[in-house]
Amino acid sequence: MDHGQGTTMRVRSTGWTTLLLAATLGAATPPLQGQTTIEARGARITVGGRLHTQLATSSVEGTSTDIFMRRARVYVGLVVNDFLEGRVQTDFAGGEASLKDAYMRLDFDRAFRVDVGQFKRAFDLFELASSTRLSIIERDGRVAGVDACAGTGGVCSWSRLTEKLAYADRDVGLRVSGSSGRVAYQFTATNGTGANRSDENGDKSYAGRLTIGVGGDVTLGANLGLHDYVAEDGGTDYAAAFGADLEVGGWQDGFHLQAGVVAGDNWKALDAGGDPANFVAFQGVASYYAPIEGSARFIGWEPLLRVSYGDGDTDVADDGGWIFTPGVMFYIAGRSKVGVNLDVWSPEAGDSEASLKFQTFLYF
Repeated sequence: MDHGQGTTMRVRSTGWTTLLLAATLGAATPPLQGQTTIEARGARITVGGRLHTQLATSSVEGTSTDIFMRRARVYVGLVVNDFLEGRVQTDFAGGEASLKDAYMRLDFDRAFRVDVGQFKRAFDLFELASSTRLSIIERDGRVAGVDACAGTGGVCSWSRLTEKLAYADRDVGLRVSGSSGRVAYQFTATNGTGANRSDENGDKSYAGRLTIGVGGDVTLGANLGLHDYVAEDGGTDYAAAFGADLEVGGWQDGFHLQAGVVAGDNWKALDAGGDPANFVAFQGVASYYAPIEGSARFIGWEPLLRVSYGDGDTDVADDGGWIFTPGVMFYIAGRSKVGVNLDVWSPEAGDSEASLKFQTFLYF
């Protein structure tokens, strides 16, 4: 089972009893909380991190229950002065260190900031939201043993398409961002090859995102991405994707909704003429955070529901599918929490499959 990263231990069982035991132990363990700030070489340095441990099962025959370190990250942020700051974040899950974020920021004004290094592309709100904030455990709703989405494999979900087609997720390059009033923007120009990888053709990928607060806790967003890739003849082609989204409310503050639609070129699924297929996806994640009064262990809880649809090739009938994710999070302190998700994959053709996931979120 490929989780993208993580140390895996195989458990030969159905996993349901193990899941309940892990949930009980995880909930009973109080997390560390807070970040440490120190002064060094004239800079103010903040050190923190996150540790996410996951247990996942799958209904697909031949798969086994996995317990693994989903994330083991250390974050270092530094502020030299009002103009210069930086960030480095490494991940040690899987027994090997990998670089996640690493960039220097020049803060000319609230409306104009420049970052140079490695960071997330300026695309969709689901990817740009931190894993310490998300109510869903896995953005792509992965189900071990399912390899159904055209070009990208896996279940055909929003994040599976945007990440594997390199419109979203981390890359190396230049980012310009800023805000004024209710309007905020981001623009990135990057290698296009992903995190910790050199450019392969000398051309760059581009992404832009604009958000507008329209009153209350409602924000509208739009995004556009142009991804360069090596064509079959060895030259460079560009694939395009665009989307729009809506956010209502905020994290750990009552009702919260994130919803969006995205469409574009699936450059990993070419037709007979060598042109990219067209993909489309839409997704909504709704949750409600409620405080828990009088508890010595938990500060709040949050039921949630995701509905996601993806079609990797709109010219092929019945090759898309739905992901339904009911779940619940229990908050222990700040962003430290434990949660359970049930990711149900319902393809337009074929049998449904499911993955039950339990994860602990330690934030410090």
